[in-house]
Amino acid sequence: MDKLIYRPIHTQPVITPKGNAVQTSKQSQNKFSAHLQTALQTEGNLIVSKHAKQRLEQRGIHISAERWKQIEDKVQEARDMGVKESLVLLDNAALVVSAKNNTVITAMDRKEARTQIFTNIDGTIILDQ
Repeated sequence: MDKLIYRPIHTQPVITPKGNAVQTSKQSQNKFSAHLQTALQTEGNLIVSKHAKQRLEQRGIHISAERWKQIEDKVQEARDMGVKESLVLLDNAALVVSAKNNTVITAMDRKEARTQIFTNIDGTIILDQ
């Protein structure tokens, strides 16, 4: 048999400045921590998407703080029952709400909602009062 020749490969070590790596790690940890705290604080609060805000303004739909609290409570109750996407019907408006993400996706006037077909909804909350 042929003789095997052993030739070691000499490589240069990769040197990275450790100061920057630690700072980057701490910075990303701070960003994550801040994001986590924000997510935890908005657990019970309903988030209104930019699109939904625009629709509420365009259509002149005003919902009182007390009414928002009722909607939040009912969405929480629906989420506990396994609902992921819901239609919330108010006396003056219809809202499509992601119970899973706790976010109002869109809003429309109740009269306009009469002619609409709502898809991908697995729960309805009616708050006519």
